[in-house]
Amino acid sequence: MSYVYKTKGTCSSKIEVELDGDIVKNVTFTGGCNGNLKAFPRLVEGMTVDEVERRISGIQCGMKGTSCGDQLAKALREAWEAAQA
Repeated sequence: MSYVYKTKGTCSSKIEVELDGDIVKNVTFTGGCNGNLKAFPRLVEGMTVDEVERRISGIQCGMKGTSCGDQLAKALREAWEAAQA
């Protein structure tokens, strides 16, 4: 299942995710810091939505109150819940 998430409060503008059940298959960021946005997809591929949330949800970037990692956790949860509906 593919899902597009519009980010809030980060340099990246959207995250495209692909799930197989609750397993992360693919992640692509649009915008943001090139190195981080290449690393996140490699790190989370094969993980469950719950595991990604446990590891990176709530991480902040500076004074933004969120981060690309936090937004990824939100995107994956939203995608998984949309698939359950």
